[in-house]
Amino acid sequence: MSRRTFLQSALAVGGMASLPALASSNASATGAQPEPASPVGLHHDAATRTQAAPVALALAQVLDKTTFGELPPVTIKHAKMIIASTLASAAAGISIGSVRIIRELAKEQGGKPEAPVWFDGTRLPVVEAARVNAMLSDSAASDDSDLRDVAHTGTCLTAVGLAIAERVGASGADTLAAMVAGYEAAGRVGEALSASSKASGPGGGAISGSVGRGFHASCIVAFGGTVAAGRLLRLSAEQMAQAIGLTATTVGGLAIGTNSWAREYHAGNAALCAVHAALAAGRGYTANRDMLENPGGFLAVFSGGKPDTSSLTRAIGDDYQISRYLAIKLFPGAHALHPAVEAAINVARESHVPAQDVARILVAGPQSGLVASKPPKDVFEAIHSLSYFIASAVADKNFSWGDTAPEKFQRPAIARLMGLIERDAAPSPTHFDWGWGATVTLVTRSGARYSSTVDAPKGSAPRGIEWSDVDAKFDALMPHSGLPASRLKRCLDLIHDFGSMKKVSGLTSLLS
Repeated sequence: MSRRTFLQSALAVGGMASLPALASSNASATGAQPEPASPVGLHHDAATRTQAAPVALALAQVLDKTTFGELPPVTIKHAKMIIASTLASAAAGISIGSVRIIRELAKEQGGKPEAPVWFDGTRLPVVEAARVNAMLSDSAASDDSDLRDVAHTGTCLTAVGLAIAERVGASGADTLAAMVAGYEAAGRVGEALSASSKASGPGGGAISGSVGRGFHASCIVAFGGTVAAGRLLRLSAEQMAQAIGLTATTVGGLAIGTNSWAREYHAGNAALCAVHAALAAGRGYTANRDMLENPGGFLAVFSGGKPDTSSLTRAIGDDYQISRYLAIKLFPGAHALHPAVEAAINVARESHVPAQDVARILVAGPQSGLVASKPPKDVFEAIHSLSYFIASAVADKNFSWGDTAPEKFQRPAIARLMGLIERDAAPSPTHFDWGWGATVTLVTRSGARYSSTVDAPKGSAPRGIEWSDVDAKFDALMPHSGLPASRLKRCLDLIHDFGSMKKVSGLTSLLS
């Protein structure tokens, strides 16, 4: 009898409270003592221990075939861009209190010095290094996103990938291939969870069903970190499947935490979960064979139904998720609001209307329901305020990395403009391929109207991601790390040539 059958039978005859009594009565009836738990769990027999969950195994087998030499150039380019973007965001997060607390706790606990904490110099066990570094990037809200579910997959991939690569002495090429495979895993899990992905078609603007039901997108990105770690640890497909199952039963996070320090806590936990799962699976730890797909499993629980698992196990070909859906932030704050910011900048510049002559600001598009006239009271509200973003863009005809500072969002001119923003009640018919698009219309005191529409934001795969934009982001944010300018230039040069690095430690050694 499997443990699950045993538990279900026990619940049927009297609930969890009856379990100790059942064990005791069995022992008394036979005259034997209760059998101790096996190292791999009571629910496994010898045959079960060698089998992985079918869907998890099929996914692992698909991802195990990804080799660096066979990857399309754009996948390598995007993976390198993720590293540059994540490090830049991490530098911006170095002084945020949430990261400081967890960094100090990790340093107090210490342990085997396997990987560095970025910009600190301390070496920690790989699990804690990955956790702290992921929090560094996520806390500044300047990391990357996936266009479909606003999941910050690159933060987890970079934090986990560089830490594990440091531990095992991996090359840049192996690390990039692992990151591409990890992005594929996270994207496929997001697809499987999305209740409307089929109806919307590729990029149909569907936000992951798990996020819609109140779970944070960290429940998606953790799978990316797990697969990247598993690839670098050279797990077999069976071990990788078990790591995926362990991640499924561990990861979590609530979407309500987005506007607080809980957001980066989610990111840290996703990285920690990913590394732990891969390391444990490599030692022989196993999970349920049906952890992903069966009723009560991850996909059913997080999607609220019985999702289609075909997206998880299909062949890749040249159709990589990282090539199609990656978006690098070129502004701070919530990424789904960036098209509206860009549209507001465009219309403010092209109309040449002074901010004081603006009478109304109309917003249309999938995010237009987020319009609010109340100015943000702190940085957490500022980075998630559509109205603040638009008001700041109209006032300054620009929006950049320093615009989430209190002295920016507390200006009287911003409060006035925010009060003019409203949802467009009669927008022009516009088709948005993505759930991020927006049209911003300025109406002047004289009644003149000027509009601009942006669908996918600049810095996203559909528009092409340019190294010049990523380099500019790196140059703008990395000085916060405290590293000398000459070293920062060397870091960026190495990232551009990352695929040729014999060992990733050539980069990570410069981050301390």
